[in-house]
Amino acid sequence: MILSHKIALDPNNTQRTYFARAAGTARFAYNWALAQWQEQYQACQDNPLLAKPSEGALRRQLNAIKREQFPWMLEVTKCAPQQAIMQLGEAFENFFAGRAKYPRFHKKGLNDSFALDNGHFVLDGSRIRLPHLGWVRIRETLRFPGKIVSATISRTADRWFVAVVVDTDQTLTRPAENQGVVGVDLGVTRLATLSNGEQVIGPKAHKAELKRMERLNRSLSRKVKFSRNWRKTKAKLARLHARIANVRLDAMHQFTSDLARRFHTIGIEDLNVRGMVQNRCVARAVSDMSLFEFRRQLEYKTALRGGRVVVADRWYPSSKTCSQCDHKIDSLPLSLRHWDCPACGARHDRDLNAAINLANYAASSAVSACGEEGAGAGRKVRVKPASVKQELSAKLAA
Repeated sequence: MILSHKIALDPNNTQRTYFARAAGTARFAYNWALAQWQEQYQACQDNPLLAKPSEGALRRQLNAIKREQFPWMLEVTKCAPQQAIMQLGEAFENFFAGRAKYPRFHKKGLNDSFALDNGHFVLDGSRIRLPHLGWVRIRETLRFPGKIVSATISRTADRWFVAVVVDTDQTLTRPAENQGVVGVDLGVTRLATLSNGEQVIGPKAHKAELKRMERLNRSLSRKVKFSRNWRKTKAKLARLHARIANVRLDAMHQFTSDLARRFHTIGIEDLNVRGMVQNRCVARAVSDMSLFEFRRQLEYKTALRGGRVVVADRWYPSSKTCSQCDHKIDSLPLSLRHWDCPACGARHDRDLNAAINLANYAASSAVSACGEEGAGAGRKVRVKPASVKQELSAKLAA
């Protein structure tokens, strides 16, 4: 399994300057290659005899001219421009495959970073050795054992980080008090409601810092652009955004780790997050909860522990179906948080009822004792399912 560990760096002023220069070199190489790609592709359309552009040809072209035209590139590691062009090639592959939008030119100060392959850096405990620079201190040791594949050094606000990619076979054990199957219903008022009745309140980091953010934005708009006070205020605003992201990410990591440790089968919904943020009434709250990040973390953490995530179809009526008698009502507006089943008379909490239905859905699609996958209507899971006893599935489906 390919995992990445992002670690904060502790550089001095000389090392910070080198990082900024290497990130600028990578940005320049990416933009140069994108402009060359567009120019060569247009020439290929006009003359079919010409070869189509490729990232390998662009890397060779840059190597041939950089000593004469861009000698300042030699002051940083050669991986910075080369890896940037390789990333452009991957971006075009994703574009032509329909997985991403057309690549755009990179802007200075936005996502500054540069990449290194495993042959151009050495990781030793709490320090990392980089070309042309030497040893740089890092805040913690590498978390995952395995083969180191690559590293990416990036800047967030005024701090530098290194993300080390590791190919590992590490598996984590689950405690003996495993609780089996659970359904998780995500929401906006509460981050999640579990089928066992637990409720998780999200940190709502953006909402908590909204007034301070508005105040800094007003202050920034009144400064002369690119002045010293403008840069100071902009740095404060960047640090605030980084703090909000860190608070949200920390809460999400704690929640998903707890779920993967306690349950071997987890049922969730395939939420249309992109469509949800189109609603201006709830867009800010949905973005503040980071719903897609929850699914991403949960999938790889359950894979580490040998569990499985069962994703119900986007149109599965988890909220409108009675968890007692399976009766489905026609409509259920968002403002209605509790409702009574017209068939059996049971009174339901909207979120808890949806979580119970998701748990039943996950249990019904679990693997049978003979090893054959159940005939559930959900999509196939990415993780190889773990064995689940038929008695447990029958009890939860009842």
